[in-house]
Amino acid sequence: MRDSRESRLLLVLLVAIAFALITVDLQGGEQSPLDGARRTTASALGPVQEGVATAVDPVGNAVTAVRGSGERHERLKALQKENMELRRELGSDDRNRARAKELDSLLSTAGAGGYGIKAAEVVGIGAAQGFSWTVTVDIGREDGITPDMTVINGAGLVGRTTTVGNSTATVLLANDPDFTVGTRLEGSSELGFATGRGGNAMTVQLLNGQAKVHKGDRLVTFGSHKDTPFVPGVPVGEVGAVERQTGDLTRTLRIRPFAEFTRLDVIGIVVEPPREDPRDEVLRPDPPKKPKPAPTVTVTATPGADPTPGDSLAPQGQATPAEPVDPAQPAPGAE
Repeated sequence: MRDSRESRLLLVLLVAIAFALITVDLQGGEQSPLDGARRTTASALGPVQEGVATAVDPVGNAVTAVRGSGERHERLKALQKENMELRRELGSDDRNRARAKELDSLLSTAGAGGYGIKAAEVVGIGAAQGFSWTVTVDIGREDGITPDMTVINGAGLVGRTTTVGNSTATVLLANDPDFTVGTRLEGSSELGFATGRGGNAMTVQLLNGQAKVHKGDRLVTFGSHKDTPFVPGVPVGEVGAVERQTGDLTRTLRIRPFAEFTRLDVIGIVVEPPREDPRDEVLRPDPPKKPKPAPTVTVTATPGADPTPGDSLAPQGQATPAEPVDPAQPAPGAE
């Protein structure tokens, strides 16, 4: 108990002395009697404070650097975001230009065939119908689309509609093995049936096994009863090869479709058939073939050979110049 009371009294006394010294120092200002003691303390503790500051400064600098690094990181993220947005805008412009070009081609094909169409965008591939070659488009029953409508793009036949929802529709592509369409051969009008083979290939069975067919011949759709599911005159593809099979009543053709089924974007669904069968008028004319240059003939004299009298070194096809004739001399053989 005694030690405790003495300790408390000593603490109270020290606090009182501290307050007294603070009061005297504040009232004295620059003439404070404690100013000399303060300078002595500063001189003694200055080097220690400077050393501590030197040791602490790198830590402070590191903290400042980390804070600055965070700010720079945020700025970098902002710049990267702006760059991505600019790239997206540029990509969007390129895509819009490509889609505008596809739409122009689609409208040109539809106009040439007299088809009334509704343009759509491919928004999905490989619908839930299994392993069929299908795509999903962004228009449906609300836009007047029904099953079994012809689907085209600027290049030609794409397929036909199958399942139709309120705002979407499924298109069975022409390269699907379950796809079949009647065809007409350009020029000769030979009829056949085209079937998908997957990938980017089709096969056509011509009804006439003796029909004359050449590589590069083109085919269009023959059309269906009441234009369902196919309207006539839509370009299908060109002959890539003719299979030679003896004894068959039909002839098989390997076809390269005009439409690229792995690069579909803007397509058109035919909602109004043509008034008249365009037959093969929708096919674009073949580019004119350039004439082959005439062969050049060069005549070269044999080295070291002396020309015999009457021989000429002039190139073939050119006349040999005649020797001048003196009118005063008689003609050879004249008496």
